[in-house]
Order: sequence, then C-alpha cells, then structure tokens
Amino acid sequence: MQFTEIKAKDNARIKRLFKLQKSSRFRNEEACFVLEGLRTIDDASDNGIVLSELYFTASAYEKHPSDIKKFAQNAKFCAVISDFVAKSISDTVTTQGIFAVAELPKAETKILRDKKYIALENLQDPSNLGAIARTAEALGIDGIVMSADSCDPFSPKSLRASMGTLLRLPVIITENMTEFIKNCGVNTFACVAHGNAEALSSVSFNGGCICVIGNEANGITKETIEVCTKSITIPMKGRAESLNAAAAASIVMWEMVK
Repeated sequence: MQFTEIKAKDNARIKRLFKLQKSSRFRNEEACFVLEGLRTIDDASDNGIVLSELYFTASAYEKHPSDIKKFAQNAKFCAVISDFVAKSISDTVTTQGIFAVAELPKAETKILRDKKYIALENLQDPSNLGAIARTAEALGIDGIVMSADSCDPFSPKSLRASMGTLLRLPVIITENMTEFIKNCGVNTFACVAHGNAEALSSVSFNGGCICVIGNEANGITKETIEVCTKSITIPMKGRAESLNAAAAASIVMWEMVK
C-alpha cells in the first residue's frame, strides 16, 4: 500500500484533526471525531463506525501491519506521520502512534420501552462518564441517555475513560432531559441524596425503566425530579452526605439488574 507522508504539525489535515480533538462544537459541525489507539479504533471499526482518515507512525505500522491495513481498506485518506507529529496530537502521555478521524454515528433518539437505561443530566466529568459507561455495559444496562449540556461522549477524554464502551453502547442525547423523561413512557427514577425519597433497596425495577443521575455538584434539576415516577436514594451511614456520580450510578445500576 502507498500512503501520504506528513512530517509537519502545521499540515492542514493535522491542524483539523487537532481542532476536532479540542472542540466539541467543531466535532458537531464537522460530524466527525478523533480516535486514538489500536484498541479504540478496532472497537469503532467493529461497531460499524466509518473511519474517514487514518494516521500512523512508521513504528506503529511495523508493530501492527495487519490491523493498520484492515483500517486503511475503508478509509478515504491514509498517511504516515512522523513521531514528532504523533506526539504533538496525542491526548495520552505515551502514544501508540495510531489515530483516525471517524464519522459521528447516527444519533439514537428513542428508547426501547422494555429496556433499562441510565440517564445523565448535566454530567460534566468525562472520567465519571467513562466509568458509568463501563459499568453499564458490564451489568447489562441497555443504553445511556445524556442531556446535551453534559460532557461530550465523543471527546478524547470520554472515549479513553470508557475504554471504548461509548462506541458500543447506545447513547441517546436529548436537548431537554425533563421533557424526555416526561414523555418516555416507562417508569422513571430520580436518584437524589436526601429528602422524601424511597430507599433504593426497596424499589422494584421490573420492566423497562430509566434511572436519572444528576450533575456532580448540584444533582438532578428540580424540574426533572418532579416529572419522574419516583425519587430514590442510597441510604448512607457515617457523615457522608453524597456519593460520587459514578459510584452512585454503579450502585443504582446493580440494583436495576438484580
């Protein structure tokens, strides 16, 4: 195979790739996002995500020739990049030297009413999102609903934290979580830290349902709590007033699938 060679980071394609990494708005405008690392790109490819551009170092090609050839077969543009360029665009401390620009997958818009979902309202930390996604997949949760003001599931940090899970699990993004919950047609549960809420362990999650986890600092909005079927809480001992969003979501999802 013959590949274009890129040695300078001011190359127009490299500058565009870098902007796609840094800007959620630009990712949405271009309908593209960046993947880094062999496993992540392989997960994306196996799940039907279209790789439009592929970039890799010579040393990466020496280590993974068959994988890179497989990725390159469907990419519209492929280039060998210098180690200097790879380091300048990498979002990790030690890069594998393999990158791809991929088309954003077609957005899911509706839930399946016999399935179980975890909903995230205004969640801001990509690490929390990644941890929740990995736990959701491991426990058999059917998908994630996210408000549009949450962190971007297709940012490099979110994708890395999720270990590729966000490329495999259905993700629904809604502009208005309150309206989505109000009209979803299944039982919905607002996870709150205190107040007039039922203990998680006494709740029945039979059939399709959605459990909502809120913002790390402020929790779920009052409007969304009010339209949920029920408010639930995780009883806590000691002096702790609340749990990390990812920890709370993990406990809730465990109860959902028991």
